Amino acid sequence: MNNIPKLTAKNFFGHLRTVENHRSKVCRHCFRAGLYWQGLTHDLSKYAPEEFFISAAMYQEGKRSPNEAERENYGYSRAWMHHKGHNKHHFEYWCDYDPITKKMKPVKMPLIYVCEMFCDRVAASKVYMGDSYTDRAPLEYFLRGKPRRDNIHPVTSRLIEKLLTMLAEEGEEKTFTYIRKLLVRSRKRSK
Repeated sequence: MNNIPKLTAKNFFGHLRTVENHRSKVCRHCFRAGLYWQGLTHDLSKYAPEEFFISAAMYQEGKRSPNEAERENYGYSRAWMHHKGHNKHHFEYWCDYDPITKKMKPVKMPLIYVCEMFCDRVAASKVYMGDSYTDRAPLEYFLRGKPRRDNIHPVTSRLIEKLLTMLAEEGEEKTFTYIRKLLVRSRKRSK
């Protein structure tokens, strides 16, 4: 395993631009979905020293996540471990011990965080793919990882796949309209 690359000004500001670009896209998507608080607070942990400095040192020119480079370097990503533990829109956050089996198992995510996860995945695809992005790209990325993914609750997996499929087949406008209606129905049921 290698040492951490030297943190340069180019990497520092390049990573900062990528984070800001991603957050602004997620914020716009969350606002379209009616998730105003999630949009404003999305990924604030990326500015924490535990995430920011190693990610900036491992900056990948905005083409892929610095977490991948950190994993290649160390066998795991400390930045990702911190990030997934502080952000409820990641399904990896939603794992806990089963009170009966005493084994870790995925927990069904609350709807607002699944919808924020949708916004996050779409924005990440747009940032990392640039001009080659299509509305089908987030679904394809999700499906590529599906055979290896056993730490997501089946209900959560079905819902995020449904939303990504709707985006691929019907576009953003219909998908965000559907999400807003889903959230309104959910809020009415919880009253």
